[in-house]
Amino acid sequence: MESNTKGAATFYQYKLIKKINISASLLRVYIVLPLVFLVLETVFLSWMSILFMIIAGPVMLWIQYVISRSVLVITGHPIAKRWKMSLRLPWPGYMPDQYINYSLFRKVQMHNLWIGLCITALFIVWAPPAFTVSLAVCHLWLLLPRLYTLLRLRSEQKDGMLKFSPADASYYAQ
Repeated sequence: MESNTKGAATFYQYKLIKKINISASLLRVYIVLPLVFLVLETVFLSWMSILFMIIAGPVMLWIQYVISRSVLVITGHPIAKRWKMSLRLPWPGYMPDQYINYSLFRKVQMHNLWIGLCITALFIVWAPPAFTVSLAVCHLWLLLPRLYTLLRLRSEQKDGMLKFSPADASYYAQ
Protein backbone atom coordinates (compact mmCIF):
# COMPACT_ATOMS: atom_id res chain seq x y z
CA MET A 1 0.00 0.00 0.00
CA GLU A 2 1.32 3.41 -0.90
CA SER A 3 1.21 6.19 1.64
CA ASN A 4 -0.67 9.29 0.63
CA THR A 5 1.81 12.18 0.78
CA LYS A 6 0.27 14.54 -1.78
CA GLY A 7 -2.23 16.09 0.67
CA ALA A 8 -5.36 14.19 -0.38
CA ALA A 9 -8.04 13.97 2.29
CA THR A 10 -8.06 10.98 4.59
CA PHE A 11 -10.93 9.78 6.73
CA TYR A 12 -9.92 12.04 9.61
CA GLN A 13 -9.57 15.26 7.63
CA TYR A 14 -12.61 17.48 7.39
CA LYS A 15 -12.99 20.79 5.62
CA LEU A 16 -15.16 23.63 6.92
CA ILE A 17 -18.00 24.05 4.46
CA LYS A 18 -20.32 26.48 6.21
CA LYS A 19 -20.28 28.48 9.42
CA ILE A 20 -23.58 29.72 10.80
CA ASN A 21 -22.90 32.66 13.08
CA ILE A 22 -25.33 33.70 15.75
CA SER A 23 -24.87 37.46 15.86
CA ALA A 24 -25.42 39.55 18.98
CA SER A 25 -28.52 41.16 17.49
CA LEU A 26 -29.98 37.75 16.59
CA LEU A 27 -29.25 36.56 20.13
CA ARG A 28 -31.02 39.60 21.59
CA VAL A 29 -34.09 38.90 19.45
CA TYR A 30 -33.97 35.28 20.62
CA ILE A 31 -33.88 36.38 24.27
CA VAL A 32 -36.75 38.85 23.85
CA LEU A 33 -39.08 36.41 22.01
CA PRO A 34 -40.39 34.58 25.11
CA LEU A 35 -41.03 37.91 26.83
CA VAL A 36 -43.10 39.11 23.87
CA PHE A 37 -45.11 35.88 23.87
CA LEU A 38 -45.55 36.10 27.64
CA VAL A 39 -47.04 39.58 27.31
CA LEU A 40 -49.32 38.41 24.49
CA GLU A 41 -50.42 35.37 26.49
CA THR A 42 -51.09 37.51 29.56
CA VAL A 43 -53.18 39.98 27.57
CA PHE A 44 -55.16 37.48 25.47
CA LEU A 45 -55.42 34.36 27.65
CA SER A 46 -54.81 34.75 31.36
CA TRP A 47 -52.66 36.54 33.90
CA MET A 48 -51.72 33.03 35.11
CA SER A 49 -49.62 32.73 31.94
CA ILE A 50 -46.67 34.11 33.90
CA LEU A 51 -46.77 31.13 36.26
CA PHE A 52 -47.50 28.72 33.42
CA MET A 53 -44.50 29.99 31.42
CA ILE A 54 -42.22 29.53 34.45
CA ILE A 55 -43.44 25.94 34.81
CA ALA A 56 -43.44 25.17 31.06
CA GLY A 57 -39.73 25.97 30.57
CA PRO A 58 -38.30 23.18 32.76
CA VAL A 59 -41.08 20.78 31.69
CA MET A 60 -40.18 21.25 28.01
CA LEU A 61 -36.46 20.91 28.74
CA TRP A 62 -37.19 17.58 30.41
CA ILE A 63 -39.52 16.39 27.61
CA GLN A 64 -36.92 17.28 24.95
CA TYR A 65 -34.20 15.53 26.98
CA VAL A 66 -36.28 12.34 27.19
CA ILE A 67 -37.12 12.44 23.47
CA SER A 68 -33.49 13.06 22.45
CA ARG A 69 -32.12 10.33 24.71
CA SER A 70 -34.77 7.90 23.51
CA VAL A 71 -34.01 8.55 19.84
CA LEU A 72 -30.28 8.13 20.47
CA VAL A 73 -30.75 4.89 22.44
CA ILE A 74 -33.25 3.42 19.97
CA THR A 75 -31.01 4.18 16.97
CA GLY A 76 -28.03 2.66 18.80
CA HIS A 77 -25.76 5.71 18.83
CA PRO A 78 -23.34 6.17 21.72
CA ILE A 79 -24.33 9.03 23.98
CA ALA A 80 -21.92 8.76 26.87
CA LYS A 81 -19.77 11.91 27.00
CA ARG A 82 -21.01 13.06 23.59
CA TRP A 83 -24.22 14.81 24.59
CA LYS A 84 -24.83 17.06 27.57
CA MET A 85 -27.50 19.29 29.02
CA SER A 86 -26.72 22.93 28.38
CA LEU A 87 -28.42 26.06 29.64
CA ARG A 88 -26.15 28.42 27.68
CA LEU A 89 -27.74 30.51 25.00
CA PRO A 90 -28.23 30.10 22.06
CA TRP A 91 -28.13 26.31 22.51
CA PRO A 92 -30.31 25.49 25.53
CA GLY A 93 -31.27 21.86 26.05
CA TYR A 94 -29.67 18.51 25.32
CA MET A 95 -26.90 19.25 22.81
CA PRO A 96 -23.92 17.39 21.36
CA ASP A 97 -20.69 18.17 23.18
CA GLN A 98 -18.42 17.01 20.34
CA TYR A 99 -18.59 16.70 16.58
CA ILE A 100 -21.88 15.09 15.58
CA ASN A 101 -23.03 13.54 12.35
CA TYR A 102 -25.40 15.96 10.58
CA SER A 103 -27.98 13.30 9.71
CA LEU A 104 -28.08 12.05 13.31
CA PHE A 105 -28.49 15.59 14.66
CA ARG A 106 -31.24 16.25 12.12
CA LYS A 107 -33.02 13.02 13.05
CA VAL A 108 -32.92 13.84 16.78
CA GLN A 109 -34.18 17.40 16.25
CA MET A 110 -37.01 16.41 13.89
CA HIS A 111 -38.20 13.77 16.38
CA ASN A 112 -37.88 16.38 19.09
CA LEU A 113 -39.99 18.85 17.12
CA TRP A 114 -42.86 16.56 16.16
CA ILE A 115 -43.07 14.40 19.28
CA GLY A 116 -42.80 17.50 21.47
CA LEU A 117 -45.66 19.14 19.57
CA CYS A 118 -47.75 15.98 19.93
CA ILE A 119 -47.12 15.85 23.67
CA THR A 120 -48.03 19.53 23.90
CA ALA A 121 -51.25 18.83 21.99
CA LEU A 122 -52.16 16.17 24.56
CA PHE A 123 -52.24 18.89 27.22
CA ILE A 124 -55.15 20.59 25.42
CA VAL A 125 -57.52 18.08 27.00
CA TRP A 126 -56.27 18.29 30.61
CA ALA A 127 -54.63 21.67 31.10
CA PRO A 128 -55.79 25.28 30.82
CA PRO A 129 -55.27 26.81 27.37
CA ALA A 130 -52.69 29.24 28.75
CA PHE A 131 -50.50 26.33 29.96
CA THR A 132 -50.77 24.53 26.61
CA VAL A 133 -49.77 27.70 24.76
CA SER A 134 -46.88 28.21 27.21
CA LEU A 135 -45.66 24.66 26.54
CA ALA A 136 -45.83 25.21 22.77
CA VAL A 137 -44.01 28.56 23.00
CA CYS A 138 -41.27 27.13 25.23
CA HIS A 139 -40.90 24.07 23.02
CA LEU A 140 -40.50 26.08 19.83
CA TRP A 141 -38.30 28.68 21.53
CA LEU A 142 -35.89 26.01 22.81
CA LEU A 143 -35.67 24.42 19.35
CA LEU A 144 -35.48 27.67 17.38
CA PRO A 145 -31.64 27.94 17.11
CA ARG A 146 -31.34 24.27 16.14
CA LEU A 147 -34.11 24.55 13.56
CA TYR A 148 -32.47 27.71 12.21
CA THR A 149 -29.23 25.76 11.82
CA LEU A 150 -30.99 22.89 10.06
CA LEU A 151 -32.80 25.32 7.78
CA ARG A 152 -29.52 27.00 6.80
CA LEU A 153 -27.94 23.60 6.10
CA ARG A 154 -30.81 22.08 4.11
CA SER A 155 -28.91 22.29 0.82
CA GLU A 156 -25.73 20.69 2.16
CA GLN A 157 -24.76 17.03 1.90
CA LYS A 158 -26.21 14.88 4.66
CA ASP A 159 -22.98 13.04 5.47
CA GLY A 160 -21.12 15.96 7.07
CA MET A 161 -20.32 16.75 10.69
CA LEU A 162 -21.57 19.55 12.94
CA LYS A 163 -19.75 21.31 15.75
CA PHE A 164 -21.49 23.76 18.06
CA SER A 165 -19.71 26.57 19.85
CA PRO A 166 -21.26 29.39 21.91
CA ALA A 167 -21.46 31.79 18.97
CA ASP A 168 -21.86 29.56 15.93
CA ALA A 169 -22.53 26.18 14.36
CA SER A 170 -19.92 24.83 11.93
CA TYR A 171 -20.59 22.29 9.21
CA TYR A 172 -17.69 20.13 8.02
CA ALA A 173 -17.45 17.62 5.18
CA GLN A 174 -14.76 15.30 3.93
